[in-house]
Amino acid sequence: MSKSAQIIVLDAGGQYCHLIARRIRDLGVYTEIRRLDCDPDELKNTKGIVLSGGPQSVYESNAIMVNPKIFTCNVPILGICYGQQMIVYLLGGKVSQSRIREYGSADLFVQGEQNIFQGLRKKERVWMSHGDAVDILPEGFSIIGYTADCPIAAIANFSQKIYGLQFHPEVVHTVSGIRILRNFIFSICGCKQDWNPGENVKIIEEKIKEQTNGRNVFFLISGGVDSSVAFTLCTRALGRERVRGLYVDTGFMRKNETKIVEQAFKEVGVDNVDVVDAQSIFFAQLEHVIDPEEKRKIIGDLFINIQEKKLNEITTGNDDWVLGQGTIYPDTIESGGSKFSALIKTHHNRVTRIQEMIGEGKIIEPLSEYYKDEVRELGRSIRLPESIVGREPFPGPGLAVRCLCSIKHKSLEFTQHSQEIARKYKVQSWIVPIETVGVQGDGRSYARLMVVSGNVCWGTLNEISVEVTNSLPEINRVAYLVASKDFFPKFNVHPARLTKDRIQLLQEANDLVYQFVSEEQFKEIWQFPVILVPLGARNDGETVALRPVRSVDGMTAEFAQIERSTLKILGKKLLELDGVDSVIYDITHKPPGTIEWE
Repeated sequence: MSKSAQIIVLDAGGQYCHLIARRIRDLGVYTEIRRLDCDPDELKNTKGIVLSGGPQSVYESNAIMVNPKIFTCNVPILGICYGQQMIVYLLGGKVSQSRIREYGSADLFVQGEQNIFQGLRKKERVWMSHGDAVDILPEGFSIIGYTADCPIAAIANFSQKIYGLQFHPEVVHTVSGIRILRNFIFSICGCKQDWNPGENVKIIEEKIKEQTNGRNVFFLISGGVDSSVAFTLCTRALGRERVRGLYVDTGFMRKNETKIVEQAFKEVGVDNVDVVDAQSIFFAQLEHVIDPEEKRKIIGDLFINIQEKKLNEITTGNDDWVLGQGTIYPDTIESGGSKFSALIKTHHNRVTRIQEMIGEGKIIEPLSEYYKDEVRELGRSIRLPESIVGREPFPGPGLAVRCLCSIKHKSLEFTQHSQEIARKYKVQSWIVPIETVGVQGDGRSYARLMVVSGNVCWGTLNEISVEVTNSLPEINRVAYLVASKDFFPKFNVHPARLTKDRIQLLQEANDLVYQFVSEEQFKEIWQFPVILVPLGARNDGETVALRPVRSVDGMTAEFAQIERSTLKILGKKLLELDGVDSVIYDITHKPPGTIEWE
């Protein structure tokens, strides 16, 4: 675009970097993201600079750093999380590993001059994700906020207009986060509104025409909101004769998914989509795969193989075609999509072959800078039906990453620290020797699951989850035992693969959950993954894990709280499925646990 950005966000590789820019754009101010190591001379004409979070520690020898000359640009600066730590470190203060890590909600106590906290209460709910913290402030700075576990949670040098926040104002779980950003960009930086997100459909369509440059688009679609919106935008921009869709039934879809998708396309008059049954191919390639990263990479490669084969059937060559994908921003950032960001999990649309094709200009992704809620609004603005726009998010690899696998028998474990926490809250606890993916301090974790049991309320379960994941580095996810056929301490993890029988059981469990939970309760739930874990009292017994979350964009999430009476009945019904030995309920926020377990 030709317009100049009023606010520049410097990307230190944080999971929420683009979310910062998007929140500021939502306030009507044009914002751009640039590399952390950009030339400070490029920043002198802007009105404000934001330093994003990042996955590193500033005191490490190889830590990435912004050029210290930015502090001489005479431009207001806001550092968030790692951004605050860079400010402190570069200006002569001290940062070190926290005594207690903070992942999730915390109470911020505001003190001193209002300024960036103008209009806030003395106690505010904020969202933390850090393992390091500021110990000693640089000269000229003062503390303007603290939490119970973080004595220096917000800082300011009022004369130089430099501010730092250990928490994340850009995520929805920081209650007054938008007010804080508004104070910074308007009151401190003096910005004026110059950005209208309503122009985005036209901008996207023009970009599609520019990127395709006369070529046609062969689109991989799942029937979900992202690929459906991206496919429709391409069709609007280029005409249906230049766009072809491909839906691949991998065998890892939800129960009756393919029929539902075909019917949805039919209702909106879409007839340029081919459906391919590739179940046998996917099961053959994945049956002996345990590692979640390997699963995702194989699935991504298989999608490309099938796409290329189908494309060769309908054309004489691939030179006049590009591959279209419904990739959205969380896919790219969790896959390590910016220069300094950490790999959390490789999404199927970010495997090596896709990256190579992107480099060759053979991929088009109209929505790669957008979040799920923004995509829904785009879909509504182009009049897609709510049956498509309102569909629950579902991972591209499908149930393959919701069906956990193991190669050997493992017994439940205990540690002294975990038992101390259990005694503190008057619950029982067990460490399950199976790993799940998490995101902690903007980096990837692959750690174990703790299961707790006891007659405790949601509030206490939340406290347990936060304390466990903040204080036990070997655990990144906590679940509550809802129901069990047998004495849980007798359970063990057993060898299990990706088989049709296990996927069918998971499909039945998923379908039962969705039929049982009322529409009224689903209004508070953004996504409800159902996971199968090879954990039981028998050698082939399974555990069903329920993972309902509340979120807006998928970058952060809180576990949803279903009515306990409803949950009790649901647990009993799931135990009636042949092969299910227990039911657990994920009580982990994101961070530290990703929404999907793999």
